[in-house]
Amino acid sequence: MVKPIYLAIGAIPVIVALLISIPLLTKNEIPMSAANSVDKIEIEYTKHQLKKISYGITERTGSQKTEILFIKNNGELKYSVTEQGYLQPDIRSKLDDKKLEKLKALIKETGFIAIPSESFSILENATDYQKSNVKITLNGRVNQIHWPEQNATSDFIPPIITMVESELDKIISEIGE
Repeated sequence: MVKPIYLAIGAIPVIVALLISIPLLTKNEIPMSAANSVDKIEIEYTKHQLKKISYGITERTGSQKTEILFIKNNGELKYSVTEQGYLQPDIRSKLDDKKLEKLKALIKETGFIAIPSESFSILENATDYQKSNVKITLNGRVNQIHWPEQNATSDFIPPIITMVESELDKIISEIGE
């Protein structure tokens, strides 16, 4: 039979490990320490609202709306929209340093630049869906990923991709206001 003192001594490292790991696991934010001021980043994010159009025997997929967000290393933004084939005037702005550092940290901390650029298959019955693309250049390394929205594919889209997508969508919505 095991003595209670041995159980108590054995439980101490387990309790300490739980006290350390629980805050790290429940924390939502990416640590800002991942981003360095010497990091050079450029981001080009494109969203296409696609629609399949049938011509009897053949069908074509066309873009109803295309949004392009380009972020330079110094925080300069360029946002372009093409809707129904008509290009609207570009919106130029500047991303504040805190948001730019958060974006850099998110990309570096999650290992986004190392994600293989695989393609995701589109479901046959998908007629209206969004397809996104992000091209990131971080310190000379380039990674470009294309993915559809989750309901247009049977493939699993990694949460890293959707986290970056949601941050970039927030920037687009702030520009539109």
